[in-house]
Amino acid sequence: MALVDTKKMFAMAYRNGYAVGAFNVNNMEITQGIISAVSEEKAPLVLQISRGAREYASMSYLKAIINVAVEENPDIPIAMHLDHGDTFELCKQCVDDGFTSVMIDASHKPFEENIKITKQVVEYAHAHGVVVEAELGQLGGIEEDVVGVSHDDISKHLTDPDQATEFIKRSGCDSLAVACGTSHGAYKFKKEPKLAFDVIQEISKRLPGFPLVMHGSSSVLDEFKDLINKYGGSMPNAIGVPESAISRAAKMAICKVNIDTDLRMALTAKIRQVLAEKPSEFDPRKYLGPAREAIKNMVKHKLHVLGCAGKASECL
Repeated sequence: MALVDTKKMFAMAYRNGYAVGAFNVNNMEITQGIISAVSEEKAPLVLQISRGAREYASMSYLKAIINVAVEENPDIPIAMHLDHGDTFELCKQCVDDGFTSVMIDASHKPFEENIKITKQVVEYAHAHGVVVEAELGQLGGIEEDVVGVSHDDISKHLTDPDQATEFIKRSGCDSLAVACGTSHGAYKFKKEPKLAFDVIQEISKRLPGFPLVMHGSSSVLDEFKDLINKYGGSMPNAIGVPESAISRAAKMAICKVNIDTDLRMALTAKIRQVLAEKPSEFDPRKYLGPAREAIKNMVKHKLHVLGCAGKASECL
């Protein structure tokens, strides 16, 4: 089947208490690892492309890789999504390039300007059959071009339910990324976070059925952190979002959970391990292959954390 948008998968996720995994892709091995996992687990999927990915691999290569994944997995609903688009022009370009979902992130702008920019994107995207994710509130941390607030200020920039209700109604967005205590990157927190489940609950109470999105949701798994540190890396203070908290949010109104850092860590950890244990190795297939397998196994695990394993058929 062709690429799909996220309308049906989010509707089913909301109704049945799970979240769809949204995984960032940068190259063939990462994409293959993700696809292998969702194919085996029969899960719906959002493949996200960031500005950094497009600069690294170019849109033509990424689209070709994703098109092969879609063609080879006709029983898996796959959406192609722009992650953190920051201008109308970028979102328009991605709509024209064949994305089925785009995110406009004007959360750093004043409230009225955020609504204005989001509405402009919504009007263009909807006219072309593309859905729009927006963002309200600000996360912490740093990831690629996305710079959030400081660790100490995360709780001061949570999404306000009153504003969220107004924002959704006036902008016309199809889903909303909320600031509920998560953070971008591997060094998300100074101590284990406590997510603001009350924010999620209050928004869902006011707008029943409306899908919310959680960014900055990698767990920075000890398995990969330990391997990276063991084989020459330095990530001693990396802390992520507890998987128990992610599972709880997925049972509420959170219908999409973004995961990027965990992919990078799985890839890097396994490459480091192979090259350290086999220092004479120079064949990239011999270290990228195990890295791809590590991504596959990590993603399979995440699909069960999110609760979307086995849900592909109901999202078609």
